[in-house]
Amino acid sequence: MWTRKSAVLAGVALLAATLQAPHAVARGAGLPLGPADLPETRSVQTLQPGVTLTTIVRGAADPATTWTVEVAIPGGSGSPDPDTPPTALADRAHADALADSLTAAGFAPRVEEVVTPRVADFAGGVLGFRVRVGDFPVKADADAERAAIRAAKFSASTVFTGWDGERADRGPWEVRVLTIDPRRFRGDLVGDFGPDLELRETTSALAAARGATAAVNAGFFVLDPAAGAPGDPAGVGVYADRLLSEATNGRPAFVFSADGEDAGVARHTWTGTVRSGHRVLGLDGVNRVPGLIRNCGGVGDRPTDRPLHDTTCTDPDEAVLFTSDYGVATPAGPGVELVVDDKNRVTDVREPRGGPLAPGSRAIQGTGDKADILRTFGSRLTITSTLRGTTGDYVLNGGPELVRDGRQHATPATDGMVRPNDPSFYYGWVHKRNPRTIAGVDRQGRVLLATIDGRSTTSLGLSIAESAAVAQALGMRDAINLDGGGSTTMVANDQVINKPSDAAGERPVGDAILILP
Repeated sequence: MWTRKSAVLAGVALLAATLQAPHAVARGAGLPLGPADLPETRSVQTLQPGVTLTTIVRGAADPATTWTVEVAIPGGSGSPDPDTPPTALADRAHADALADSLTAAGFAPRVEEVVTPRVADFAGGVLGFRVRVGDFPVKADADAERAAIRAAKFSASTVFTGWDGERADRGPWEVRVLTIDPRRFRGDLVGDFGPDLELRETTSALAAARGATAAVNAGFFVLDPAAGAPGDPAGVGVYADRLLSEATNGRPAFVFSADGEDAGVARHTWTGTVRSGHRVLGLDGVNRVPGLIRNCGGVGDRPTDRPLHDTTCTDPDEAVLFTSDYGVATPAGPGVELVVDDKNRVTDVREPRGGPLAPGSRAIQGTGDKADILRTFGSRLTITSTLRGTTGDYVLNGGPELVRDGRQHATPATDGMVRPNDPSFYYGWVHKRNPRTIAGVDRQGRVLLATIDGRSTTSLGLSIAESAAVAQALGMRDAINLDGGGSTTMVANDQVINKPSDAAGERPVGDAILILP
């Protein structure tokens, strides 16, 4: 039988991937990174019908960017607690006090004001002050100075000034963009988390398991076991039209159809209930460890119900829905668990909670006060799980937004990247350059998936403001920041083609976006 899929496979077999020789971009027509006169080259490779890979190299190594030593500022958060941990940024008084101590110890520090640009929901301005020592063309010399500073009982790290985000920096930057044109694409575009939600796999392993032509890493996920189950999405997750992870309420996600014809960025909220007779209990989450809410954004959680990035909120009284997609067994611990079959009949009551789930079965775990309520439930349950907002075959968490309706629209404050009384988090996560993964759609309906390498001298990375500018320059009508840093990975033709920044190499992640033939 000659099906759509077999036609695609035949087309791929006949198509020899074409590689266009790198060509220079006219001055002023390139990406909005560094001065307008920077050299920029682009090459385009066809990976399969309707899918291209564009590789962009902008700028070159700049001797003006050097290695330096950044010294953490004791009590820099302004807290009266003398045990407050050191911070990268502080007010002028704390920075000057540290500089005086370093001078007394025989070093030559400098205090630098850090000014961050305005974005859509954050006014920008002076973030604070940092303290640095030395400028070295070679990292080994900076490391030696750092060792001496640490020996004097200060906390310090070696950093490259090209990662600071200064507009005058001359690069280099390495940008790779996968473009999926639905007018010619006859494969499948999917989000994939591997054999189960709770374990991590590398993007390349996820791609290989599905025979993907290309792939990028996708959403944020739990990394620390103290924050939940490593690999579990830290936000909304819809896979093949099945909601398997609740929303971080109000945060954006990348939404797309399997054929690539519909894609965009949308914000979501989630609610769920479990009912037995006249008793109704509100659910708190889907497929996550009860009591631990990574990135917050739930209901009744501590310290906040708002999104708060890279923070684990807590709630001792929760009811969480599980499907057999979660893993080998549901999380073990105090509380109660009701196991239900595909007809919503309770087939097992576990106390303490935790154990395997047969395919097609579900479970409700309860802790604290909600465990007491679940113990009163009968033998048949009605379960609801409702995601509000634009949905599709796949909905993968991310944030902040970068572009909306063709305009730069970075939203770090709305999406929890602005922490009260902690400018150092914004400085490191938003203001400074890092590796980034970006997803978006252009006005022609094409899906764009981009990676930008960083944390190296061969590619500086992007700040969030720069990410918005680059996404717009690439033609994205709507765009979102996905998980970045050491997670940023792009795979094509069975190879990792970017340079992941973790010292150990490619990082195992929670999920990935795969382009299937």
